[in-house]
Amino acid sequence: MSENTHQKLRDEIENGIVTGVFEPGERLDEVQLAKRFGVSRTPIREALMQLSAIGLVEIRPRRGAVVVDPAPQRVFEMFEVMAEMEGMAGALAARRHTEVDRDALLAAHASCEHSAASQDADAYYYDNEGFHLAIYAASHSSFLEDQCIALHRRLRPYRRLQLRVRNRMKVSLDEHAGIIAAILAGDTENARKRLRDHIVVQGDRFSDLMQILPKAR
Repeated sequence: MSENTHQKLRDEIENGIVTGVFEPGERLDEVQLAKRFGVSRTPIREALMQLSAIGLVEIRPRRGAVVVDPAPQRVFEMFEVMAEMEGMAGALAARRHTEVDRDALLAAHASCEHSAASQDADAYYYDNEGFHLAIYAASHSSFLEDQCIALHRRLRPYRRLQLRVRNRMKVSLDEHAGIIAAILAGDTENARKRLRDHIVVQGDRFSDLMQILPKAR
């Protein structure tokens, strides 16, 4: 099984959890999931371990993988922290980026433009992930990069779902353009603010995210 197929399998189970197909407290049986997705138990087990690492499932003795209830307040708090860390990464990138970083940021943005034009939310998510990874790398702070990546992974299911909100891809892409301009201009405070605003889910953004979850049930 290819890496892309593994990724799609994990994404399918992940989507099922955040949209309520698999309910909080439900045991995820490897045999049943293998039949459902037409695969062996090995990739199912690997997917469940990955979902355990980001807190969507809990591996319990004698029960196996159980769906964790993602409390809205907890999700909000993670986005709050992510926004501050991304802002810091953007500010450092504005000060420290090299020509190599500049090229990587522009290439990542071009990939986002391509997937946004195709209206493929999942493809855009992964290209968007590449864009943010390029910013972390441009910060030249390995510790901050590690922390950003870890929290980015925990928020992955919700950030992917966000992109299904109407016009969110277009808004996201427009925000990317402003972020790149601030970083490449060396404007640390503007880069910090633009990245923080890009991530934070206050007000309507949080309401939209919370509303889309039950609608998919």
